[in-house]
Amino acid sequence: MNRFLIRMICVLCVLMLGSAPALGETPEEPVELIVFAAASMTETLTEIKALYEAEHPNVTIIYNFDSSGTLKDQIENGAECDVFISAAPKQMNALDIEAKPEANPNGLDFVLNGTRINLLENKVALAVPEGNPKGIESYDALVAGLKDGTVLLAMGNSDVPVGQYTQKIFAYYGLDEGDLAKRGVITYGTNVKQVTSQVSEAVVDCGIIYCTDAFSAGLTVVDVATTEMCGQVIYPAAVLNITKAEEVARDYLAFLTTEAADAIFEAVGFSPMHE
Repeated sequence: MNRFLIRMICVLCVLMLGSAPALGETPEEPVELIVFAAASMTETLTEIKALYEAEHPNVTIIYNFDSSGTLKDQIENGAECDVFISAAPKQMNALDIEAKPEANPNGLDFVLNGTRINLLENKVALAVPEGNPKGIESYDALVAGLKDGTVLLAMGNSDVPVGQYTQKIFAYYGLDEGDLAKRGVITYGTNVKQVTSQVSEAVVDCGIIYCTDAFSAGLTVVDVATTEMCGQVIYPAAVLNITKAEEVARDYLAFLTTEAADAIFEAVGFSPMHE
């Protein structure tokens, strides 16, 4: 056997040994991590998924994006879920046995003890279509337009956090939602993405959505609601006690608080709340 052939055999042996697991070790088992998250997090969490999976090649993240109320109902009715991220405390409280009884009247117990965190803060924005045809520049102008019937507003349903924040804004201004609906000056969306689409497609004059959704859709924000108007917009996150992948779920939740994840969240207007 000539020297060249011997050398090639040696190189191949080294490569094979280098790529094989060490004696006594086994490759990591593949894990599917199911994450239920508010629709307003679609873009940011999709980007974070790529980062996390690159660092954890055995993990595949499966997202379910929808309104927080819909996600809460799905969990309550037996859907498989490892991590839940809500656009408001209300839906998380309804699944958390540690919440006050009035916030969890059915005594549901889905949140894994010690894992719940306040992950992010958002803002409730008044957004307009390209060119702002009606010249709406503020919530005060919106209210005037609703009262005189010259403005058509898109908002979320009452079971959607962004809709609930809108209802608080109505209460702040003394508006009667039932009367507005009867007069045909408001339309609804089942989640914030549907409301955003109505604004993007200019089928309405304006919409109340999150700042982050307005940014992702390239919409103009003309005003932002104050805490006095609708309260603080907090996104809680937790591992659920029905998880089949607790270790990975905890690790993923921790990853959402890293500098890399923070940069993605901040780029669209979220404010990280963790320490």
